Amino acid sequence: MAVHVTVWDDREGATGSRARTAPTVQVATTAAAPALFVHNIFTWGSDPAYGFAAQRPLADSRRLLLMDRRGYGDSPDTARSDFEVDAEDAVAVLGDEVLTAGPGGAHLVGHGNGAVAALIAAARRPGLVRSLALIQPSAFTAAAHHPVVAGLLDRVRDGAPGIPEGVTPEQYLRASTEGLGMDMPEPTPRRLRAVATSMRERPVWEADIPLEAIRNAALPVLVICGTWEHAPAAYREHVGLPLTAVAESLTESLDGRLLRVPGYYPHTQEPALVNAALREFWG
Repeated sequence: MAVHVTVWDDREGATGSRARTAPTVQVATTAAAPALFVHNIFTWGSDPAYGFAAQRPLADSRRLLLMDRRGYGDSPDTARSDFEVDAEDAVAVLGDEVLTAGPGGAHLVGHGNGAVAALIAAARRPGLVRSLALIQPSAFTAAAHHPVVAGLLDRVRDGAPGIPEGVTPEQYLRASTEGLGMDMPEPTPRRLRAVATSMRERPVWEADIPLEAIRNAALPVLVICGTWEHAPAAYREHVGLPLTAVAESLTESLDGRLLRVPGYYPHTQEPALVNAALREFWG
C-alpha cells in the first residue's frame, strides 16, 4: 500500500490495542464495519493536536483506520500533495479486505482538505463506503454559489498572495496559528514536515466535487462544523464563515444531517460530542 495506515482496535478479542501498520492487522471477533479517517493539513492521522487521537474511544466497538496522506505522518514524501491522489489512496484502503476485515468497505470520515479527498473517493467507489462524515469540509467549489464562498474563491483565483519565497515551515506554522490568535503546537520535526507538505498542497479550490454521484449513491451523510463564536476574530472571518457556508451547502446538497459543535475544531475541542454523534450515525 502506498500510504501508512494506523489501526486501532480495542474490542475484546482484537489485537489492536496499539497503533500498527497494515501488514500486521488481525481480524477481531466482532463484525462492526470499520471507519477510515482522512486528516486535514499540518497533521497526520493519530495526531492529538489536529488529527484524530481523541477519536480513539470509538475503537472499543469497531476498527479505526487512520490514513496518513502522502507527505504526512509515516507515509512517504511527495513532491506535491494532491486531493486526487489522496482520494485514490483512500479508495485503496477501502478496498483492502485485510484492513476492512472483509468486503464492503468502511464508514468514511474526512476533515478539512481530507474531506475533499473523502468526497471524491466516495463518488468514485460508493459501493465501498458505508457512510460519509465530513468535519468542516474544505469543499469550497461545492458551495461556490454562496456569497461568502464566492468572495473567497474570487480572491484566491485572482491571485491572492501566496507563500512568500524563503518562508520556513516553522514561520508558516507560527503565522497560521499565533498570527491568527491561536496557540502554536510544538514545532517538532514531524510537525514541520507536515507543514512543509501543506505548503505545497494542490489548492482545494481546484477540486471538482462530484456531488451528483454521491447523491445518486444515496449515502448517509453527516456534516459537522463548529459554531465559531469564540474563535479568534480573524480566523472566524477568513476561515470560519466560508467553512460554515460549505457545511450548510453540502448538508442541503447531499440531503445530510448537520451537527453544530461549540468551538472551531470540533473533533479535538469537543471530542465527546463528536464521538457520540459518530457512534449514533454509524449505528
